[in-house]
Amino acid sequence: MATDHIRYDVLARDALRGVLRKVLTDAASHGLPGEHHFFITFVSKAEGVKISPRLLAQYPEEMTIILQHQFWDLTVLEDRFEVGLSFGGIPERLIVPFSAIKSFLDPSVKFGLQFDTSDVAEDAPETLPAAPAPSAIAVPAPASETAETAEEPTPPNQGGAEVVRLDRFRKK
Repeated sequence: MATDHIRYDVLARDALRGVLRKVLTDAASHGLPGEHHFFITFVSKAEGVKISPRLLAQYPEEMTIILQHQFWDLTVLEDRFEVGLSFGGIPERLIVPFSAIKSFLDPSVKFGLQFDTSDVAEDAPETLPAAPAPSAIAVPAPASETAETAEEPTPPNQGGAEVVRLDRFRKK
């Protein structure tokens, strides 16, 4: 079997992360259109992840957040995104490198991406204090749809979403 000097698997992974970066950049600039909302699962102890000690204790392996109605200050950079969310009524600021993301799902259109994070270095993540409350007044959502549901979200692969797995393209 020939050696893949081009590394198509890495190129495909980076391209799919580019899709995620573009979607989050658009959401940061224009908000979420229509019924779109995102479930993002990431490795809690991956290098570059910054979450509060309280969240790390609650989610020591991985964490799924939901970007839907109540999030603020979504900032997207080349290698990571930053967002404010409320957990149990406490505002938090999360910093998540794209390399730490395990899955992305937009259940409104049944679209999902899944990433292999086996090569992600795990560090003791830098912890952050709880973020200050958002500067704008948030419009309350119905109780069943608040950002606090991020603590116990529906698993991302339910609902018949098509998940693109990079393993499908790798040599065995």
